[in-house]
Amino acid sequence: MANLLLVGCGDLGAGLAARLVASGHRVTALKRTPPAAPLAGVTYRFADLTQPHTLADLGGPFDQVFVILAPGARDAAAYQALYGVGVDQLRARLAGRVGHWFFVSSTSVYGQDAGEWVDEDAPAAPTAATAKWLLTAERCLADAGAPATTVRFSGIYGPGRERLLRQVLAGAPVQYDPPSYTNRIHSDDCLGVLEWLHRRQLAGTGLAPLYLASDDEPAPAGDVARWLAAELGVPAPPAAATDGGQNKRCRNDRLKQAGYRFAYPSWREGYRGVIEQWRAAHTEQMQ
Repeated sequence: MANLLLVGCGDLGAGLAARLVASGHRVTALKRTPPAAPLAGVTYRFADLTQPHTLADLGGPFDQVFVILAPGARDAAAYQALYGVGVDQLRARLAGRVGHWFFVSSTSVYGQDAGEWVDEDAPAAPTAATAKWLLTAERCLADAGAPATTVRFSGIYGPGRERLLRQVLAGAPVQYDPPSYTNRIHSDDCLGVLEWLHRRQLAGTGLAPLYLASDDEPAPAGDVARWLAAELGVPAPPAAATDGGQNKRCRNDRLKQAGYRFAYPSWREGYRGVIEQWRAAHTEQMQ
C-alpha cells in the first residue's frame, strides 16, 4: 500500500482518488474547500496553495504526489498565483518528503499555430500568459529534488464536459477554411493514463519526465463540428472567420509505445457515449 497525496481534487482528482482507494492505497486529498460528497477512504486536508500559512501541515512522506490543479479564473493573475507562487510553495513545503511527483499540464504550452505535428521533443514556447505559467510550474517540479513526470493533456471532453456539444447545438460559427486542427482526450483516458503511470512507477518501471496525452486523431475543428451536428440531427454550424488561434497536431507515440492503450482512440468513439448520456439526461428533464 502506497501513501499518496492528490493536490487538487476536482473532477479528475476525485476520479483518480476513487481508483487509487479501490486499489488499496492510502489517499490524502488537498482541497481549498470541503467536498460536496466526500469519497470513502480519502483523508481530506484543506489548504490554499496561494495562501502559504495554510500549508503548515500536509503530512507525509508520500510515495507519490499528484498535482491536478484548477484555477478559479482563466486569466494570467490567477495562473500566476496558483502555478507560479502556489506550486513553488508546495514544492518547498514537501521538500524531501516526495518519492515521485506527477504534474497535470496542458498541450497549450505548445505555441505552434500552423498545423504542425508536436510531441514531447517539440519546443514548448507558449504565447498565452496562462500557458507560460503552466510551463513555469512544470519546470518548478522538475527541479524539486525528486523524480517528476509531467502529463500534458489536450482538450478534455466527457460526461459533464459538453461545451462543444452546446456550441454545435447553438449554431456557434466554426472555422472551416483553412483547417484549424484540434486535439482531444476523453476524461476516462485522462484517468487511465494517470493510473497507468502510477502503477508503472510503483512497480519500479522507469518513467519519462514528460508524456503528451491526446487521442490518435487530431482533426480539423470543422470536421468535428460537422460530425457532431450530424449525430445530433442539427444543421452544421456556419463558417467563422480565421481566428489565428492554436493550430497543431499532437502525437501520442511515447505513451502508446510504452504500452498504454486508449479506451477511446478517437473523438468519434468518445463523443458517441457523451451524446447518448446527454440525450438521456435531457429526455428525463422533459418527462
